[in-house]
Amino acid sequence: MKKIYSTLGIIGLASLIVGGILSLAQTVILIVSFSCMTLGVVGYGYELHKHHKNGVYQNKLSSRGFTAWVLGLILCVFYILLYFYSSYLEPIIRLFDPLSANLSGEPATQWFVYGCLYTFSILVFGIKFLFKYRGNSYQQIRTLSVMFFQFIFAFFLPEIMARLHGDIPYYDFKNIWPLNYYQFEGWRVKQFVSSGGLGIGLLLFSVLSIFVISPILTYKFGKRWYCSWVCGCGALAETAGDTFRHLSDKSVKAWKLERWLIHVVLGFAILMTVAVVYSYLRSDYSKYLIRRQDFLWFILAVNGLLLFYLLKIKKSFLAKDARNGILLFGILLGGFVCYGLIAEPKHLFLLQSETLRKSYSFMIGSMFSGVVGTGFYPIFGSRVWCRFGCPMAAILGMQQKLFSKFKITTNGGQCISCGNCSTYCEMGIDVKSYAQRGENIVRSSCVGCGICSAVCPRGVLRLENDSPSGKLKNPLFMTGNTYSLNTDVLNKK
Repeated sequence: MKKIYSTLGIIGLASLIVGGILSLAQTVILIVSFSCMTLGVVGYGYELHKHHKNGVYQNKLSSRGFTAWVLGLILCVFYILLYFYSSYLEPIIRLFDPLSANLSGEPATQWFVYGCLYTFSILVFGIKFLFKYRGNSYQQIRTLSVMFFQFIFAFFLPEIMARLHGDIPYYDFKNIWPLNYYQFEGWRVKQFVSSGGLGIGLLLFSVLSIFVISPILTYKFGKRWYCSWVCGCGALAETAGDTFRHLSDKSVKAWKLERWLIHVVLGFAILMTVAVVYSYLRSDYSKYLIRRQDFLWFILAVNGLLLFYLLKIKKSFLAKDARNGILLFGILLGGFVCYGLIAEPKHLFLLQSETLRKSYSFMIGSMFSGVVGTGFYPIFGSRVWCRFGCPMAAILGMQQKLFSKFKITTNGGQCISCGNCSTYCEMGIDVKSYAQRGENIVRSSCVGCGICSAVCPRGVLRLENDSPSGKLKNPLFMTGNTYSLNTDVLNKK
């Protein structure tokens, strides 16, 4: 039966491509192809998981076999065509004209087609995921959540809003800076302001999301509120990428690379955004409600407060290399801001802001998040972008580690060292080593997906929201025949 369903899915995909090339009946081809792909994915998922069997290392697709490499190549080629050579996709894009016309009132673009395919993948593979973890209520709720946010807030509502309000700035209502790296570019801010009350409201909501809403939600729930319940990138990784989650690199070398690379991307995003905003603000209030100097003073104040908070108050939470990196970046940003306040140069970072923006857009926005982040699912696992490149994940990760109530508690006495938790951690965390020591798992990279707890046969792991105090300390625990006591816990009054 699995072969039949696989063939049905391939027929659906092939009919979409062939129908576009031959310019066949658009509506009929869309219905037939999406129906076949849906039946193929859902049916295959049912046959695969109806007896709770995985066999991920025996399958050529999920064990970096020939099929995996072919799929990875196809995905990479698709993303390259989408970003840089969309004219080659024109026959397929035209197939989506009727659907686009009914939603937004406009002809389809490559981004509309991408949004359709992206949302469709999350929905159908989400059904497969729901069946696989049908006995786990937490997995059911968070999967339904990402399916809802992707379909309603990332796909359906933006199209309807475009039809009702014309050229209002929209794309994905659940994306906020720095993941949406162009949120505060001049053309977009101008669109917000010129769109009246609704546009200004969306702009203010974006600012509040960064400084108020996001920190509050992360304090209460950890970064999982976004990365596992809302984010479209996470949604695709959890649903369509679930087959490849065990392929994430668990080595110490990968962890060190992750720590530096993701924060370098975040630093790049901050510098690029500051330079872009500086480039279109003026020294008076003729265009916007804030002046260039006001903006620079704000950045300088935030930079100073964060340095004091991270290097003084939360010093014990950070390793020496992390503290040095934060200090270096803070001095670099503060120095350029002071230079801008004193000299008022044309380009804040000595380079044109447009150069920085295009560099970030190409290297991070296109190649890293798209071609590498999704195209390499079958080779490097499903969360390559989230783990190594997403600046939003970097910010939420720091908040999670520094002041969030979220943690994963462990019962070391029950651990049998089966390794399921580490195997299926898509973020490359060696969960088993924490479980064996009975140590709470408080990692910046943890997205709180809960799969480690779901696959544990002994109930060792538990996702909890509790007081942030003492979350890095080991509780009393027992491993094997060695009884180990944490004196800090014993002596705590």
